[in-house]
Amino acid sequence: MSTPTPAGGTRKKVVVFDYGFGNVRSAERALVRAGADVEITRDYDKAMNADGLLVPGVGAFAACMRGLKEARGDWVVGRRLAGGRPVMGICVGMQILFARGIEHGEEAEGLDEWPGTVGPLQADVVPHMGWNTVDVPAGSELFAGLDPDARFYFVHSYAVHDWTLESHNPALTAPKVTWSTHGKPFVAAVENGALWATQFHPEKSGDAGAQLLTNWIGTL
Repeated sequence: MSTPTPAGGTRKKVVVFDYGFGNVRSAERALVRAGADVEITRDYDKAMNADGLLVPGVGAFAACMRGLKEARGDWVVGRRLAGGRPVMGICVGMQILFARGIEHGEEAEGLDEWPGTVGPLQADVVPHMGWNTVDVPAGSELFAGLDPDARFYFVHSYAVHDWTLESHNPALTAPKVTWSTHGKPFVAAVENGALWATQFHPEKSGDAGAQLLTNWIGTL
């Protein structure tokens, strides 16, 4: 849980979920820089009780899902979200939040928190590797304080090209979806209640990424 700081405030406790498929040390350093008290672990209780849970991800969709399930990460994510506890996914850690992924002809089930299929980027040059801008929706908390031309670092060959989840309940806040373009537009970030995610790597995105993580930590 939150721990006191020397100035009398609190540092939010964030667990980086370690299931073998993420740049956990880079994520840890970036979160510490952004002001969090960070632990890298797959311990169920620690992951459940932290103020925020960050799920990184690199590699293939199917392999990440197998690793996550072996570490009970699917249970952790589901239980936290059922209780309104914040979770953030990065890169493949975002992709596995969708219903399914198709890579090299292999289809795998995701966590199905959002409908949609992760598929090959529709671009002449793949992978999409390097800095790119994003199209941020009005009212975004994740990108608050950032310039419209801020750039973020992407490394991926797969993405979600269609967003189909809409909120028709006026009592619920509709998901905020950020887009980027490489060949064709793809989902670059999502803010959906307690569940946020980015396709790009905020931990590799310099000052802009640091501000984004600071914004997330500020909501915990």
